[in-house]
Amino acid sequence: MADTPDIVDNGDIVMDAVRAADHDRYLSALYAPADKRGALLALYAFNAEIAGVRDRIHEPLPGEVRLQWWRDVIAADGDAGTGHPTADALRATIAAHHLPKAAFENMLEARIFDLYDDPMPSRTDLEGYCGETAAALIQLAALVLDPVAAPGFAELAGRAGCAQAITGLLLLLPLHRRRGQCFVPAEILAAAGMTPEEFIKGRGGAAAERAVVAMIALAREHLNAFEKGAAALPVSLRPAFLPLALTRAYLDRMETSRSPLSATATLSILRRHWLLLRHAMRGWRPL
Repeated sequence: MADTPDIVDNGDIVMDAVRAADHDRYLSALYAPADKRGALLALYAFNAEIAGVRDRIHEPLPGEVRLQWWRDVIAADGDAGTGHPTADALRATIAAHHLPKAAFENMLEARIFDLYDDPMPSRTDLEGYCGETAAALIQLAALVLDPVAAPGFAELAGRAGCAQAITGLLLLLPLHRRRGQCFVPAEILAAAGMTPEEFIKGRGGAAAERAVVAMIALAREHLNAFEKGAAALPVSLRPAFLPLALTRAYLDRMETSRSPLSATATLSILRRHWLLLRHAMRGWRPL
């Protein structure tokens, strides 16, 4: 299916937005067929927009207003433009690929959590958050790429999304702590011997390190489950899952470098390109 004119007209702006805000997904989208690339970039630009709402506000209420604006844009019928390149590209993508609007509503609802400083209560809550955000994005991308095959890999998308999102939250730990946010579940912190308040304030010492180790283990649990089933992924769906090619490397770097509590693990651009290329060409071999 070719891109709609709306996507083409806004293509450069949307592509630049993804390249700046989410470089790993930008790189993965380059491996998608040319006629699907614009739609994937529209999804990723939308995700970057709503994931970054907290960065642009000082109080939760304006953030909720912004998320409601996106709800209204997605729910609206008709072809009238919004004047917002990402919004127009997203609406065109939803229409062209018959994407379920409920998935976007759930994604926006989950992002309300980002606006407040309430601690994540439990592992189940964390996995639910990951499912409505990162996993939903993978599934939507899969529907764009191959709407016939995608539904058969929804469960795998759930595992992939949890692995990717938990890894991403670990990468953002220093930022979240400075903000007073805690995405590490309270039950994991309790098992490690500390409270969310102590974790945010940098107290706890070894207990905080134990909590991080537990989060890395949780990300690996989901990643291992994904990789176990990923050999069955058809070539058509690989670009939707391609960001997972970097997840194990990020987790390995966290375990061998400075603590994720104080420093963000990074991968060189050359290593990212190599991992993406290898998985784009060969997929995931059976474990």
